[in-house]
Amino acid sequence: MPRTCFNALTIWIIFLLCFIRCTSNEAPRVETEDNTTKTGDSGPIIVRLKWLYNTSVAGEIWARESGIFKARGLTVRLREGGPEQDAIKDLELGRAHFGVASADQVIRAASKGAHVVVLAQIFQVNPLQWIYDRGKLAIAKPQDLKGLCVGVTYGGNDEAILSALLRMYKIDPDDLELYAVHYDFNPFWKGEVELWPVYRNTQGIILRGKMAQSGKQAGFFNPAAFGIRFVANSIITSKKVYSEQPQLVRDFTEAVLEGWRDAMDPELELKVAETIHRLDPDTPVSVIQHQLAETRTLVVPESPGAIGTIDIRAWRQTAEILATQGLISHKVDITSLLAGPPP
Repeated sequence: MPRTCFNALTIWIIFLLCFIRCTSNEAPRVETEDNTTKTGDSGPIIVRLKWLYNTSVAGEIWARESGIFKARGLTVRLREGGPEQDAIKDLELGRAHFGVASADQVIRAASKGAHVVVLAQIFQVNPLQWIYDRGKLAIAKPQDLKGLCVGVTYGGNDEAILSALLRMYKIDPDDLELYAVHYDFNPFWKGEVELWPVYRNTQGIILRGKMAQSGKQAGFFNPAAFGIRFVANSIITSKKVYSEQPQLVRDFTEAVLEGWRDAMDPELELKVAETIHRLDPDTPVSVIQHQLAETRTLVVPESPGAIGTIDIRAWRQTAEILATQGLISHKVDITSLLAGPPP
């Protein structure tokens, strides 16, 4: 065979082997210490968080830093989230074993064909609420919003939540003055915007402290108190990992929930705050302690042992809100998404 033909055939075979390898149904590829990737069960467990390190992932942080994961034989590497990161995409591409995502992210992805399942629901009450000055406003019911200037992030969850609230109480959006929120809080400080969307357990604590310094008392408008249950952070994995590695899924889920039970224990508050501070040095330990106390009211149901409970009705309402507002093209089978840990 001429050398040129042999070389061409060799290149073609190599190409086919690479193509088959890249299109095969691989196990998740995980990062190694030198930032390369490898497959199989021997590598570290990669977890993609929803956002940056802060109190909203206290349980995951504590489970890793306190040795809970290690005690179960798990080497876990947490990866921060953010606007440029997508936990569901990482799961689908095999770049992570587990992730943290809000219900709207899960439902939207499922409506587009993503194969993910929910293992546990961390927040029983959505931390996304509106802060306001109680010295100036008395808000006891949704109708009290009429005539007020309310900040909203167009395209964000707060817009979806507010729209659902107004629809439920038959309030015309024109009865409110809506203000497009950006990262600048000045319109709120100046009193130009009377209610500002914040995550109550993180931003809300910082803003509440600043308001107190100027003699103001912060209030929070919580849509969940008026029937709008829009589910926030939950632990998720891919259907592939769920079906092929059930013991790993069980061990990881149990470890994360143990981490959250410890993180929400008032007696461990200082230790947990110091641990989070090492990863979030810009937030003082004292502030993190206040954030943990507030997070406790959102995460811990009636019994601390029930942390992680999946609220099926709230998930269904979240899906209905998304469908009503045209944010998903068709209904999603919520029951099939809410798998919980393997039996």
